[in-house]
Amino acid sequence: MDASAPVFIDVNGTQIAVRQGPGSAPGIVWLGGYKSDMLGTKAEALSAWASREGRAYLRHDYSGHGESGGEFAEGTISKWLAESLAVFRRFSKGKQILVGSSMGAWIALRMVQELHKAGDDRIAGLVLLAPAPDFTVELIEPVLTRAQKRDLSKKGFFEEPSDYSVEPYIYTRALIEDGRANRVMTGPIDTHCPVHILQGLADPDVPSGHALKLAALLPADDVTLSLIPDGDHRLSRPEDLDMLNRAVGDLIQRVS
Repeated sequence: MDASAPVFIDVNGTQIAVRQGPGSAPGIVWLGGYKSDMLGTKAEALSAWASREGRAYLRHDYSGHGESGGEFAEGTISKWLAESLAVFRRFSKGKQILVGSSMGAWIALRMVQELHKAGDDRIAGLVLLAPAPDFTVELIEPVLTRAQKRDLSKKGFFEEPSDYSVEPYIYTRALIEDGRANRVMTGPIDTHCPVHILQGLADPDVPSGHALKLAALLPADDVTLSLIPDGDHRLSRPEDLDMLNRAVGDLIQRVS
């Protein structure tokens, strides 16, 4: 597959855009955040690093994101999880490192659960950036305003201004209800592999306490937590990208 152009696969009637760079295993699988796409700064920087290292690199856009088909407002964690699993099973070979950003960390943790249940043990490690597992339950529902609750009830969604896009974020009733069914932070999380978390202490969207709570639920001897004092949610500055590349490289060395 040409790494510069996407191919498309049908997942439950939706065309999902996929890019894949050739290389050795363990490969790297990128999982983006809510309303982000696979051509974002971090995804592209990691692609360049993987190419230099001769490491296989796989990424895709969730439905309603980037170059994939479907409507963003119809997306749920279950839907995006199913697409991610379909891409992983179709295109990846051998051991893989999942790199999940924000919501992508939630998708990564759910992928590990589903793959393990299916007897697939190819996930060799996780790198989670500004991880936002269970964000609908932990970060959105507790602070819903009366107006937002009214919109959810009457319209089925509410909108919030975005610091990262001219278009507002849309949060649907289906997304929030489905989020409850996909919770991972309800007890100990057995990932069956080492985990490295990168969290900015200046993150206005996902508080550092959320990453600390996640780390406390993971096997202590398999977890590295790197706190970045002035890091924001995007973690896209040159120094953040360097840290991401080092974290992925160190994990590959550890599991190879």
